[in-house]
Amino acid sequence: MSAHQATAARVRTGGPRQDGPRVLEHVLGWVLVAVVAMLVTRLGLL
Repeated sequence: MSAHQATAARVRTGGPRQDGPRVLEHVLGWVLVAVVAMLVTRLGLL
């Protein structure tokens, strides 16, 4: 096994996966938006 083959096997750096649960990410993103909106309205910042 050459050095190039060894490094090519572990190129991933922890970024977003292409095969990940997109629906879960989408739902969690909208939950975060709703929580921020509730905090903004509760604190009277809007």
